[in-house]
Amino acid sequence: MLEILPLAARPDTIEQLAAWHFGEWGKLNPTNDIAARSLKLQRHLQEHAIPTTFVGVEGTELLGSASLVEQDLDLRPEYTPWLASVFVAPEHRARGIGRQLVERIMAEAESLGVTKLYLFTFHHERFYASLGWHRVEGAVYRGEPITIMAWNPGN
Repeated sequence: MLEILPLAARPDTIEQLAAWHFGEWGKLNPTNDIAARSLKLQRHLQEHAIPTTFVGVEGTELLGSASLVEQDLDLRPEYTPWLASVFVAPEHRARGIGRQLVERIMAEAESLGVTKLYLFTFHHERFYASLGWHRVEGAVYRGEPITIMAWNPGN
């Protein structure tokens, strides 16, 4: 059975998360390697605060993650905070895990009094729109087109 837990409850998953995140997004920032990402995730071992990460697990198996961070896009430092690092292991995709992880971050943001939450995506705009996110703008990030989206709690 899928459980969505704070990273603080499963710090043993940090190394795997860092490897997944580097594999997925390392080309955007190659200097932010697995060791650097692991160190960064150590700061997410808190609850009811930013930054934080939630993980999806079934028993001892790690399935995915999503984070709530202050900043995720250097192009738009004025936008804060951000939903970031939404990742589901390829063999577990299309099971609704990503949706549950995103919804958990949205609930956490709302409980923290966040009035607007941002994300950027390369090609999942429809997925996020189905969860109530709206397009803010298009941009180019490190040579790749992206869509910046926002969500307003309570709307």
